[in-house]
Amino acid sequence: MIVELGPGTGAFTAEIQRRLNGRGHHLAVEINPALASFLSDRHPKVDVVVDDAARLPELLRERGLDKADAIVSGLPWAAFSEETQTRLLDAVVAIMTPHTAFTTFAYSFAKRMRPAQRFRHRLHTTFEEVVVGRTVWGNLPPAFVYHVRRPRITEAGSAGA
Repeated sequence: MIVELGPGTGAFTAEIQRRLNGRGHHLAVEINPALASFLSDRHPKVDVVVDDAARLPELLRERGLDKADAIVSGLPWAAFSEETQTRLLDAVVAIMTPHTAFTTFAYSFAKRMRPAQRFRHRLHTTFEEVVVGRTVWGNLPPAFVYHVRRPRITEAGSAGA
């Protein structure tokens, strides 16, 4: 089960589909109805849903699923408020196992912005493993990837804050 957050026009969707090669379930959660329609037309094998990614646990339950094997995010984390970052990361953690891979990218120019710093700090406090990939300078704008695994579980049973 692959979950894709904020697929937009499908830059990652095509690659995910290629790698799945007809196996498994690919759920793409897009909040913009026009982008979701475009994505559905372009990738009919993908389960595209127009919804808020903060509803991930419910969206999986509606499909008879519980956890994801991998989560690929194209969400603009540095553009989100602290509350939105928290809601979305809590939803991501809720569908993860210790073996689930969570991958998201960020733009290099935003690294020093307060929301980006807050997000990076939140990743390190929420997960045991956070690996920052190299900057891809050929991307416009230049970007890098966070590879994240193993949510830290607090005594209350939720992700670390």
